[in-house]
Amino acid sequence: MIELPVFDKSGKTVGSMQVDPASLGNEVRPALLKQAYVAVHTHQRQGSARTKSRGDVEGSTRKVYKQKGTGNARVGAARVPNRKGGGVAFKKDRTREAFRSALPARMKRLANRNALLAKLVDNEVKCFDSLSFSQPKTSDFSKMLEAVGIDRTCLVAIDFGNINGRLSARNLGGVDVVRIDQLNVFDLLNHRYLVVDRASLEAFIAGTVYDKSQSKEVA
Repeated sequence: MIELPVFDKSGKTVGSMQVDPASLGNEVRPALLKQAYVAVHTHQRQGSARTKSRGDVEGSTRKVYKQKGTGNARVGAARVPNRKGGGVAFKKDRTREAFRSALPARMKRLANRNALLAKLVDNEVKCFDSLSFSQPKTSDFSKMLEAVGIDRTCLVAIDFGNINGRLSARNLGGVDVVRIDQLNVFDLLNHRYLVVDRASLEAFIAGTVYDKSQSKEVA
């Protein structure tokens, strides 16, 4: 069992939480994490890069000047690839490229949980008893992070109903906010620390994270 300390907003330890590694894949699996990370990264590519060939560039096909007698190198139309403003020699296809990497749902779910296990093993998860605020206050959230020694990039995972917590954290440099039901391997591995409240973390591990907008369990 992994014993995770639970802090209050002042950085004082107010309890602990027991996490069973078996519920998160039992051991860190680097090969699975890499495969899932690359898949998510690949899905973010738009595949919309376009270039124009000499036939796509606007302009005349008339020969620039006569073949002989000018002292210049012979040249045809102004749209050839070796002239400024001309088309490219090997243009990119017009069809949209599909950068997709299929990953089974069970593998994605295990990778998300295994990334959390990797954070727990490295002591990079900061769990608080609550991340709710009476009003949005960025300075209060910043002091809370400093109290637990967060000095690098940080991912804040909060409940989708915690509006004040999201507004308090979103303007901090190096801090990104994600809903707990959208916690994924890509965001976890792109940040040094994970900040989460106890109730949300327990729900994620138990697989009972509930998205009201989609009306289904998503963890």
